[in-house]
This record gives sequence, structure tokens and C-alpha cells, in this order.
Amino acid sequence: MSSKSTTPRPHHPAVLALEAQRAANLQLRIADWITAFAGSMRFVYAHVVLFAVWMLFIEKSPWPTLTLIVSLEAIFLSTFVMIGQNRQAAFQQTKADHDFNESELELKTNTQLTREIHALTTELHRRLVEK
Repeated sequence: MSSKSTTPRPHHPAVLALEAQRAANLQLRIADWITAFAGSMRFVYAHVVLFAVWMLFIEKSPWPTLTLIVSLEAIFLSTFVMIGQNRQAAFQQTKADHDFNESELELKTNTQLTREIHALTTELHRRLVEK
């Protein structure tokens, strides 16, 4: 029996805002799809099959062309890795800003509550002790 819940956990507001922003931009959706695919085992399996077929059946001397193709692919994949890193950095900054604002609000609220408790305690002390 699994102890994991099947209900999805709610997302952080910064996550929802960033997802909405990315969903509104076609280029970012394409980049996200490519990044997700390039980071999957399907990508690895497809390359194993394609390279094996290329080397065994398509060209008698596949190395020069295959080297060029693999080099170009590496350039594009490194670009998509950087896009993914930029996306993660943007998310982390958005969440950090949100968390900072929330902690500042909480600090203000706690400070105000502390002042009110102090005022009530002082007033209670004045009424009970100075009677």
C-alpha cells in the first residue's frame, strides 16, 4: 500500500503566475516541450536507434557526416539547457520575491501584534496594580 497521496498538491502562486506567462508565449511553450523531450529517456532511445541505423545501414563511412550532425545537435541542446536554466532562475527569483514580500508582511503583522499585546498588558497592569 502506497502512502503517497493521489491528489495534486496546490502550486505556489509564483509557480502559477510563471506557468501562465510561459503558456501565453508560443516560443516558450516550444522551448519547454523540446527541453522536456531532450531530458527524457525517449530522447536517448531515439538517438540510439537513429545512430545505429545510420551507422549500420545508411552510410558506409558515417563518421564525418554523423560528427557534424552530433555537433550541431549538441549546440542546440546546450541552448535548450540554458533556456531551462534561465526558466528555473526566473522561477527562483519570482518565488524569492514573493517569499520576501510575505515575510515582510508577516514581520509587520507580528510587530503590530506585539505592540498591541504590550499596550493591553500595560493597560491591564495599570488597572489591576494601580487600583
